[in-house]
Amino acid sequence: MTDPARLTTLDGALGAATRPGYDPAAHATGIAHIGVGAFHKAHQAAYTDTALAAGGGDWRITGISLRGTAAADALNPQNGLYTLIERGAGGTTGRVVAAIDRVIAATRDRAGVLAALTDPATRVVSLTVTEKAYGIDRRAGGVDTTHPAIAADLKTPRAPGGAVGLIVEALRRRRDAGTRPFTALCCDNLADNGGLLRLGVLDFADRVDPDLRAWIAGEARFPATMVDRITPAPSQATLDTARALTGYADHAAVEAEPFTQWVLEDAFADGRPAWEAAGALFVDDVAPYERMKLRMLNGTHSMLAYAGFLADCPFVRDVMAHPHLPALVARHMAAAAATLEPLPGIDFTAYAADLSERFRNPAIAHETYQIAMDGTEKLPQRLLEPAVHALTHGQDIRRFAFAVATWMRYTLGRHDGGAGYALRDPREAAISAAIAGRTTAEAISSALHGLPGLFPDRLRSDPTWRSAVADVLGRFLGDGVSATIATEAGGQYGASGAFTAT
Repeated sequence: MTDPARLTTLDGALGAATRPGYDPAAHATGIAHIGVGAFHKAHQAAYTDTALAAGGGDWRITGISLRGTAAADALNPQNGLYTLIERGAGGTTGRVVAAIDRVIAATRDRAGVLAALTDPATRVVSLTVTEKAYGIDRRAGGVDTTHPAIAADLKTPRAPGGAVGLIVEALRRRRDAGTRPFTALCCDNLADNGGLLRLGVLDFADRVDPDLRAWIAGEARFPATMVDRITPAPSQATLDTARALTGYADHAAVEAEPFTQWVLEDAFADGRPAWEAAGALFVDDVAPYERMKLRMLNGTHSMLAYAGFLADCPFVRDVMAHPHLPALVARHMAAAAATLEPLPGIDFTAYAADLSERFRNPAIAHETYQIAMDGTEKLPQRLLEPAVHALTHGQDIRRFAFAVATWMRYTLGRHDGGAGYALRDPREAAISAAIAGRTTAEAISSALHGLPGLFPDRLRSDPTWRSAVADVLGRFLGDGVSATIATEAGGQYGASGAFTAT
């Protein structure tokens, strides 16, 4: 049933919420975004909303949902309007965002998706589909032909359903119609995300049309990006706050922390919004910023998510109130910072302090279980790459060994008290099969190190690394999660991973 007081127009009063600084009807669409989730609405769409108010242009967004219909069902009856709530220690604020024009659900209208992607007005196609959805083999630099979406789209490339297949088919149709290519803008947490998406698209195109590959390589653009904003999954409290702020029922409201960051490589094929007006930073090389964020923020997030979830801390803020985990958070950030080259204008110590304050934000309910999902997709760039750097340069590896061992303990799928949980990982079945019947730390660690394509050879073959991981995992299995966390927080250890409890 339609709520008669639903947010559908900007004609009436909006209470305490801030109105958009422009008339949405005066701006056409120029962006198609694949993956209209909470993060997109709190990040790229919010930046675009500010850019439209500051610089104008036909840059509103056509949203595309590849699998679900929830985003379309929530946003379309509201004409794309929704409330973005910012919760910080200083209070709660809200703004109504009008950057999204409509959302197409691919399960209902596949033709409409390709029509949006091939529309000459669409000049940027951005994506937030999670790391696992691309189906790109990061080591080989091409598509993973065993990935369900890639395998299906290679069989029927003219009727694709996955992100990479859709981009390739849309670019084929644009080439054949004499339409300029769009810029494909990956906004997921992948190392060199633009370069990785480009390699995946080129490899897919080469498999179906080598001439198309050459055209894409010469004409299309795939800028690298770094995105950052803590965005919990919306809850009933989110909807209640939106109604209090706007005076209307808002079925698409989202919430986020006040902090937001976007660093982009300024390499676009056919223009872009004035995102710098919203604070976006355009640089020649995104990689140093990306490594900083992936290793210091995302890597620490993964560590605290596994440890916190296993230690009965449902939210990140609970982790930061734990008697021992904040010390491990600080130590991991310090170890991650040590793997980075100096970055002009960035003080890693200050950045770490800012991250800790963000994690402590009492107004943000960011679930550790949510962060813990898709571990095999996140570990390589967040934990394993910096671990290789630390090992190669004689730096502290225990911090990374602890984080990886915590993930291994998490893969057992049960708490110390026996309660079970789903791993929510694309390789969950393979993980379960690998560790089935194994009871010792060495056996479990060996099985997980042997998962194809996950651990780099440098870590799999190094006895110091393997010993450090097995030592922590053994403590988890023998002493339990809480005792191991307490021991790690109070212990001393050096670059070799040798550990002494104090």
